[in-house]
Amino acid sequence: MVEIKKVSLPKLSYDYNALEPVISEKVMKLHHTKHHQGYVNGTNSMLGLLEKHRAGDKSVDLGSILTKLSFHMNGHLMHSLFWENMRAPRENNSPSKEVISRMKQHFGSMEQFKKEFSEAAKGVEGSGWAVLAVRDKLPLVMQVRNHQLMHIVGAKPLLVLDVWEHAYYLDYENRRGDFVDAFWKLVDWDTVEKRIKECCCGTDNECKGQ
Repeated sequence: MVEIKKVSLPKLSYDYNALEPVISEKVMKLHHTKHHQGYVNGTNSMLGLLEKHRAGDKSVDLGSILTKLSFHMNGHLMHSLFWENMRAPRENNSPSKEVISRMKQHFGSMEQFKKEFSEAAKGVEGSGWAVLAVRDKLPLVMQVRNHQLMHIVGAKPLLVLDVWEHAYYLDYENRRGDFVDAFWKLVDWDTVEKRIKECCCGTDNECKGQ
């Protein structure tokens, strides 16, 4: 039987203080080294139990493993995407013409897309994420509760925003909306554009939204 590969905490491409003042160094460090690390540890723990079950250990509760594995592994994967789609804040953080064209094609305008995404993030009930994803070349905004509920099967994330309280509460207290509004200063549109090309583009004309 092939050994199940474990996951590890990804290194950030920037320092913990690089996203200030939108996200403080303290929050970034806690978020990455404690919360994300917790999802990595939980994933690996469940993968270890899954190996035991496959090896014939009847004391292992498969249903419980699969439920917890879904929670922890998706937490790990969502956070890994989250770190990648941010960079140091910019007051005038504008995407490329290509991204603007694609958002205009599907949402009516860049402003309408940002409004829809922000409303989704602010309106998540409890803990969760706002996600811009693509399914069959169709961009969709989703609300994901926790890390794994209410997602659309087969949709590939282009941009994610963590609105669990641990992502913002020490900086913004209960003002989630302020955090969501400030997030747009951090978006790494180059990463979003790269993901759009990987997921949506079969031809150059498609990549240009034509």
